Amino acid sequence: MTKSKKGIESVLAREADGTIQITFTIPFSIIKSEQEEALAHLAKEVEIPGFRKGNAPLEKARESISSASLIEHALSHILPKALGDALTKFKIKPLIYPKFELIKAKDGEDWQIRGVTCEMPEIKLGDYQKAIKGTLSASSIWTPNKGKGEAPKEKSKEEKEQEAIKTLLALSEITIPKPLVDEEVDARLSGLLERTERLGLSLEKYLASIGKNPETLRSEYETQAREALKLDLVLTKIAEEKDIKVSESEIDAAIKETVSGKNSFENLNTPERRRLVGSLLRKRRALDSLVSLV
Repeated sequence: MTKSKKGIESVLAREADGTIQITFTIPFSIIKSEQEEALAHLAKEVEIPGFRKGNAPLEKARESISSASLIEHALSHILPKALGDALTKFKIKPLIYPKFELIKAKDGEDWQIRGVTCEMPEIKLGDYQKAIKGTLSASSIWTPNKGKGEAPKEKSKEEKEQEAIKTLLALSEITIPKPLVDEEVDARLSGLLERTERLGLSLEKYLASIGKNPETLRSEYETQAREALKLDLVLTKIAEEKDIKVSESEIDAAIKETVSGKNSFENLNTPERRRLVGSLLRKRRALDSLVSLV
């Protein structure tokens, strides 16, 4: 158990799949102080009859501001610092930003909040180069019983990629943390919802039309997410092992290829996007290196 300067306590719990839970106990004095600051800030935007905007007494303004807004605003100031302190104390490098859950929130008592995230899981690659080379080589060797005297056609790059991926996934050992799977599934469901809404369909009607329900769809997405995440993490590991580098000019070129309409290079060229593009290019190069084994 550790304490920050503000008296916030944090307790760490790890699960076998790499899931991490950090439970914060926050003194009510801190909660109350932050809520008062939140009230003063939010009151500036409140319009109450008989008063100029932002000039109403705080107690009057409080009547027009929901407790949920005060809590959200207060915690948005408390949690980032508390989280940063906990990550430093416990030497954690989370893969994703934690999802927070309010466990206990009674007036006059310390509050408890749980943050759930995960770390990079252990990845066992095995002798993937030998296995992939053997798989691709075996599939390209011609023997008389393979056909009527005709040598097989050379496999396309795409076919070789799929065989390499299949071999890599079968050989690699990795347990995908549940928070990572949940985030990927939620992103896929959100994307599906947006697409169905653009078509003027409700998600319920769409699922009925394809003979599925929310439970079966989520189950399918979980299977797809685990496979996609496994490949993503494995290729990231290979790129690290091979020390694959990507130049800034290559990242520039990749971003420029996505420029269209309102999406100018300046709008797309953010630090976050550059990191994402760089990561994608390194994984792409890692996959290309596997295909080039044959």
